[in-house]
Amino acid sequence: MDALKTLFERHFQSPVLRAEPLQGQLGGSGRKIIRLTGDHKTAIGILYEVREENAAFLEFSRHFLRHGLPVPQIYAEDLSQGAYIEEDLGDTTLFEFLSKNRAGENIAPAVLEAYRKVVAVLPRFQIEAGRDVNYEVCYPRDSFDRQSITWDLNYFKYYFLRLAGIPFNEQALENDFERLTGFLLSAGRDYFLYRDFQSRNVMMVGGEPYFLDYQGGRRGALQYDIASLLYDAKADLPPALRQELLDAYLESVARFIAVDRDAFMRHYYAYVFVRIMQALGAYGFRGFFERKTHFLQSVPYALKNIRWLLHHVELPIGVPTLMGAFRSMLGSDKLKGLSSDAGKVVVRVVSFSFHQDTPKDVSGNGGGYVFDARSLPNPGREAQYQDLTGKDTPVIEYLVQHESVHQYLANVIALVDASVESYRRRGFRNLMVSFGCTGGRHRSVYLAEQLAKHLNGTNGVEVSLSHLGLERLGK
Repeated sequence: MDALKTLFERHFQSPVLRAEPLQGQLGGSGRKIIRLTGDHKTAIGILYEVREENAAFLEFSRHFLRHGLPVPQIYAEDLSQGAYIEEDLGDTTLFEFLSKNRAGENIAPAVLEAYRKVVAVLPRFQIEAGRDVNYEVCYPRDSFDRQSITWDLNYFKYYFLRLAGIPFNEQALENDFERLTGFLLSAGRDYFLYRDFQSRNVMMVGGEPYFLDYQGGRRGALQYDIASLLYDAKADLPPALRQELLDAYLESVARFIAVDRDAFMRHYYAYVFVRIMQALGAYGFRGFFERKTHFLQSVPYALKNIRWLLHHVELPIGVPTLMGAFRSMLGSDKLKGLSSDAGKVVVRVVSFSFHQDTPKDVSGNGGGYVFDARSLPNPGREAQYQDLTGKDTPVIEYLVQHESVHQYLANVIALVDASVESYRRRGFRNLMVSFGCTGGRHRSVYLAEQLAKHLNGTNGVEVSLSHLGLERLGK
């Protein structure tokens, strides 16, 4: 943390007034991500021990910026300390934007437009910037080659198939992997492969997409990254939209190079399959092996994609054992359990005033948690905050500078997460979480907003948020 503060103060010529750890943005990564705030300045600080990966991200970022691509500015770095600071692009990922603006397959026009912008920009990374990128800094490999593919397929075999209890003939599966690898490598591969091009690595800033997490980039085929985006498991894009976006992507590619659509499509679905297998390997490692069960929430969506592929796609090569393993996955009681456990839990989050409002349980289940926020520092006692609410930036900045608020919220989230997981397993469908404070305008509102933000986008959870104190005041 000291290294980040030093970089911030050196760059902005002002001290760090607040350091706020950000959780969940990078999923399974070991990086520490911290929002640093000074006098009207913010930056995102990264602490990570793998020097090669840090160096790749910094080199790629500066290269993409030279090409005018929307990636974060790099403010300062100290690779000896595993530290760098970059532009703060806010908190809204494309995945969150999608999750908050859809009802099933009905996706808001603004989200569709965001996806169109994303697929239009992708070829600029792959082709325009890929022509002169420095592949010597790539880590751990400089291309998506036979070794890279073998790692991904073995990751899937050992951490998903094995741990999920899916039966297979190992030698026959290895033979299929060998055929699949050779076929993948027969595609044109002289492009920049972003490697993790998915909805959580795109930030929405003023309606425009900005891009993160390309430190694993290397030379590879065009098909991989668009497959990563369109078959991003929890994004759960409808098949018709996937096709529309694929067509738009190919039109954008054609602005840079001649496109043989048939040749592209010949390899496309093989890359879809290998990307899904890579993701399932990660879900299995984090979920089955490390017991971080929230990673398994994505598995039912990945299986849904596999089911669609088995019904609609036939690869140009024969991989019968692999296809048999996929069919066994779809019939697995263990994996079906992950899906059946994913019935929606409706979490009603409410803020209120202890003096004036009484939250009413509308589900008939008794009301759930009631948290008393009156022990926390009260911005309502200070004149400059009295006409504001817990949704306003000055009030938020006041609260987050207090360690007691972070600890309180962390304890609440741990309790609620445990209850939500238990409710899903046991088939319960309603949970109410209420926050009360003196006036029902500042602390309780802030806490309710933060918990709702944490829960939004969680598989199997539907969030309802209301502020009784603000509703009473017409705010």
